[in-house]
Amino acid sequence: MIDQAPREARWVRAEPRRTLPEYLVDRIVQTAFPRSRAVGIQPLTEGWRNANFKLHVEGKAEPIVLRIYEHDASICQKEVDLMRFVRGSVPVPEVIHVEARGWDDIPPFVLMRCVDGISLRDLKKSGDPSAMAQAAASAGEILAAIGRKTFSKPGWLAPGPSVTCPLLEGKDPIPRYIDLCLESAHLQPRLPAELRERAHSLIWSWAPQIADLDGARCLVHGDYGKRNLLVRNVEGRWVVVGVLDWEFAVSGSPLADIGHFLRYERNSRPLMEPYFSEAYLRAGGTLPKNWRQLARLIDFTNICASLTYEDLFDEVVVELAGLVAATIENRDPP
Repeated sequence: MIDQAPREARWVRAEPRRTLPEYLVDRIVQTAFPRSRAVGIQPLTEGWRNANFKLHVEGKAEPIVLRIYEHDASICQKEVDLMRFVRGSVPVPEVIHVEARGWDDIPPFVLMRCVDGISLRDLKKSGDPSAMAQAAASAGEILAAIGRKTFSKPGWLAPGPSVTCPLLEGKDPIPRYIDLCLESAHLQPRLPAELRERAHSLIWSWAPQIADLDGARCLVHGDYGKRNLLVRNVEGRWVVVGVLDWEFAVSGSPLADIGHFLRYERNSRPLMEPYFSEAYLRAGGTLPKNWRQLARLIDFTNICASLTYEDLFDEVVVELAGLVAATIENRDPP
């Protein structure tokens, strides 16, 4: 089950994942725009498992995005289906053309209209707390809209979108899953034994409260963070104008997305709160007692899972280990 976990620890690549010859880009462009060609190709280094390019097309005023699914061919159709599923209530890129099976010389791909905006991460770099408060509130409203989409049961999502198998079979899936991560041969050298034992004790001490969430069957984005939220100033207010990267979406508890969104939020220096949660509630979202701690513990699943991956940069390992310690000690993230 570890390999099925949403890949939370995905940092920016120094180089694009792949390069494309001009003739192949033109062939791709012509699936949507016959007799046109690309006059500009810009590799996008955000993300880790797929290749993304911004294309400027001859005769078109606005650029488009080419996304090539290199890790799992089924993810292409799943992501397209999910964007169509939420479109109308959640801002997502418009899909122009899909090749869900790919071609002989290229994996599955999709062409989408480029969303005019900057990432929430880049907005944060501006150092404008008012802009961040507005964007955080908008992110809360959008997350409430995502959570209104529900399924017949919790579990992994496939094209359709449809629910396939449970996230983990049996009782107490989250504590048991974290225990599986803690037993990983890749994780163990990265976390001291004392920290692993404390992680085990922490998650099982919360098992009864976490079990109350096991039946949740809302749409969960799975990577609801600053890189995947595009924002823009609209009539003097910063709002979310695009939610990207739906490949890790599951049916479960919205607290998973809340925990991810607030992963780096510091109580000592709040930036997103209470704007995010207040807007989420106003938009119809619900929060249980101790929601902040529960959300953090569900996100703890993703942090531990990330430490099981074979290829991680040293600085990423240090960051993840620091997040583990901060969660265990119930203090601000590093």
